[in-house]
Amino acid sequence: MTLAIDELDRKLLAELQRDGTLSVDQLSERVALSRNACWRRVKRLEEAGVITGRVALVDAEKLGLGLSVFILIRTSNHDPDWLQKFRAAVAGLPEIIGVYRMSGDLDYVLRARVADVKAYDRLYQRLIAKVALSDVSASFVMEEIKETTMVPMEVR
Repeated sequence: MTLAIDELDRKLLAELQRDGTLSVDQLSERVALSRNACWRRVKRLEEAGVITGRVALVDAEKLGLGLSVFILIRTSNHDPDWLQKFRAAVAGLPEIIGVYRMSGDLDYVLRARVADVKAYDRLYQRLIAKVALSDVSASFVMEEIKETTMVPMEVR
């Protein structure tokens, strides 16, 4: 059964995405809803898995991880054993913060955060030691024009 999300739920979700530390009182005030009704809606969204967690967003550059890298991977092996090994390899590398299986020419795109090009090379060496890859290339982000964790709440 799919959870029906109405406009009020979307407002709640938008506010929580902007600031996950809001108290129920603050949240209810921002969306013009009673405290109890607000709490029930948030609880329902959590129980349905729409809200999957609350986190603190960290400035990677201030932690010495100023280089964002997209790693482009092609592989000639697509069997279940290879995929399991690949998943374990990328899960075990904390610098890799996103992994996406793609359609088209690329098989996978990985996103990583590292200190510099030398740190990327060390990550690359650890990755290829764990799993066989046909072709790996990297693109280094020169400027982050837009970066967000927010899922759009507008209905189009």
